[in-house]
Amino acid sequence: MFADSTYSDRFFLPRSTRRSTLPLLGSSKVNTVANRTPGLRFQLWVDAVGGFLVCLGEEITIGQPAPGVDVPILADLSRRHARIRRSGEGYVLQPLQSVQIDAREVTEPTLLASGDLIELGGSVRLRFVRPHPLSSTARLDFVSHHRTQPPVDAVLLMSDTCVLGPKPTAHCVCRDWPHEVFLFRQADELHCRSNDDFEIDGHTVRRRGQVTYDSQVTGRDFSMKLEQV
Repeated sequence: MFADSTYSDRFFLPRSTRRSTLPLLGSSKVNTVANRTPGLRFQLWVDAVGGFLVCLGEEITIGQPAPGVDVPILADLSRRHARIRRSGEGYVLQPLQSVQIDAREVTEPTLLASGDLIELGGSVRLRFVRPHPLSSTARLDFVSHHRTQPPVDAVLLMSDTCVLGPKPTAHCVCRDWPHEVFLFRQADELHCRSNDDFEIDGHTVRRRGQVTYDSQVTGRDFSMKLEQV
């Protein structure tokens, strides 16, 4: 299915994978959280489906809306409550304040498994999901009523590729689409690929083309808008 050579996601950790704790990061790295700049992010609005916050950085910080926070959640959280880092072993959650995974409090960096329920501050609940067996892109689904600012339906931790389509293994499930559409990274560029010709910002492209973080992408059976945060 992924014949395009730009698709390079390589691994998937099934739900049955045993979780392990990892060595604590050095204190100097922890202390730089307050001064960090959020990684590149954009909002993805998919017609008749919903909105997604797409984070492209290797590491994200979750907390209250404040400078330096990648995933700002309107809730009773610390300004920097937790970090999630993509590594060669998968995704590692580092608690900076009170965090539970599957009702068990964690105090050290912990490897996440698909399906884990993350609870922040006793009220915010997020489900960590790795939906596609060939992709290291992950999704954070809101289980509690809390939302980001501005509000979106889910957060995508995008590695090399984001799959949109009707199958349950898609990162963005679009049940009424007849086929899958791919957003993928190539060097410092973002591209879109579909089985059919489509338009990017009003210009017709043949099956694939480069998009910006403010592009409108429209096909025969789909439409989506990117907005850089």
